[in-house]
Amino acid sequence: MKNNRLAAVGFVWAFAAIPRPGPTKDHYERRRALGDRHAAALRHLFNRFLGQLWHCLQTRQTYNETKAWNSVLTTPEPNAA
Repeated sequence: MKNNRLAAVGFVWAFAAIPRPGPTKDHYERRRALGDRHAAALRHLFNRFLGQLWHCLQTRQTYNETKAWNSVLTTPEPNAA
C-alpha cells in the first residue's frame, strides 16, 4: 500500500527536477534510454531522491550533489543501437 499524497508530491518533485541540466536530468534520460516509460523514470528518480534524503537525515549530513549522484556521473552511457 502506498501513500498517495507522497506519491503525488514525488511525481511533481521529480518532474520539476528534470528540466534543469545536471545529474537528475542525466539519470532521467538514462532510465528512458534503458526503456522506462516517462512515469516509471520519474518514479525511479523520486525513489532516488527519497533515498538521498533518508541518508542525509540518518547521517546528519547536508546534501552534497556530487556524493549523491556519484554513480550516475561515473557510469557510462548505455550503448545506442
